[in-house]
Amino acid sequence: MTLFRVTDLKQYLYCPRIVYYAYCLPQVRPVTVKMTAGAQAHLDEEGHEQRRSLRCYGLSSGEREFDVWLESESLGLRGRLDMAIRVPGVEAIPVEYKDSARQAGMHWILQLVAYGEMLAEQSGLPVRRGFLYAIPTRQSEAVTLTPARRAKLRETVEAMRDMVARERMPDPPRSRRPCLTCEFRRFCNDV
Repeated sequence: MTLFRVTDLKQYLYCPRIVYYAYCLPQVRPVTVKMTAGAQAHLDEEGHEQRRSLRCYGLSSGEREFDVWLESESLGLRGRLDMAIRVPGVEAIPVEYKDSARQAGMHWILQLVAYGEMLAEQSGLPVRRGFLYAIPTRQSEAVTLTPARRAKLRETVEAMRDMVARERMPDPPRSRRPCLTCEFRRFCNDV
């Protein structure tokens, strides 16, 4: 069984064709300047986070772990979480850095839910919430891991699995705005 990357889940919700290209035509993945800059911003933020208090997450104490590798056979996902906060005996909290000041879209929320589910599986601690940390504004946005979001996660992974198994290119996104900066726009030929 293919283990998708959690970032594939985020990409699928942004535009399912990105995941189609990655798994059905894996040799065509270009790397953009924006992708490289985002990776560097994540690395820089880890250094800043180590000096910061947990106050922006509403916590007075907790243990931070950076760059946490998580994998779940039951979900069919694997990935590297930016930061996990563990409050021993109480809860585990996933934190994802975003190099954007925009409010969280469903693609980021479901990515965080996936990390939360895997973190709960790995740590044995309950995961009820997580945070999206906006690097430009240094603000965190709390995300509750609801049963509906957990169900949406499983439904989306199943849709990804079906698309790849059938090797069927999905329709373009409803809005063509994502296409303007997409690294695959020259491959689609219909946007």
